[in-house]
Amino acid sequence: ANSLIVEIQRTIERHNRTEKQSRYEISLPIGYSTKESNGQSMEEIKKISEGHLKHHKLLNQKSSHHAIVSSAMATLYAKSQETEEHGQRLTCLTNMIGEHLDLEQKVLDDLRLLSLLHDIGKVGIDDRILNKPSRLTNEEWKQMKHHTEIGYRIAMSTPQLKHIAEYILHHHERWDGTGYPKGLKGAEIPLLSRVLAVADAYDAMTEDRVYRRALSWESSVEEIEKCTGTQFDPDIARLFVELVRKQKVKV
Repeated sequence: ANSLIVEIQRTIERHNRTEKQSRYEISLPIGYSTKESNGQSMEEIKKISEGHLKHHKLLNQKSSHHAIVSSAMATLYAKSQETEEHGQRLTCLTNMIGEHLDLEQKVLDDLRLLSLLHDIGKVGIDDRILNKPSRLTNEEWKQMKHHTEIGYRIAMSTPQLKHIAEYILHHHERWDGTGYPKGLKGAEIPLLSRVLAVADAYDAMTEDRVYRRALSWESSVEEIEKCTGTQFDPDIARLFVELVRKQKVKV
């Protein structure tokens, strides 16, 4: 039975490799077991096969999740000036904050996913606006701000990203309620969105832009301090500033 299952799985894998242009891949979770002794009951055999099936489904889910996330990231990087390096830096920064907030591993995993895909909505913004080599006009900025809502809709329509949709929607809210898209204030803003806001602002300041040079980590930290309690959650901002100053480098 085992050799038959392996052959079926290999056939499916070969099909998926040769049909890369197809929008869909075949996935067939399989649970199986064989009777190894006369003393085994059918109920025991059934439980073993169900265990194999659950394990196979879990592996398929993880593989599918990775493929969807990778595809979304590739689309974003191809469309805009967002880079993989930016996403990785944000992942490091937000994880640093999250660990010092004693967030559970599952929440840290969500924070990592948010760091990589918070700007996925930019795939729905005009290329001329996304890649404009100068500051945006008021009308262009108005259109750019729609990326949070576009990102929310993309995440909500993707089962593997649905759980971070609210965080994507609100990652440009401000602590004082003057952010977008909903004007949420204080603790109304989801925690992970508040964490990302601080890290994203810091990374943006410490990187070159077409219309300005990068700031030093010292100057960037000072800007974070100035915006504590207005743009940023004061507790998270103070924690971040403390952590960066301890390291005395661009994290």
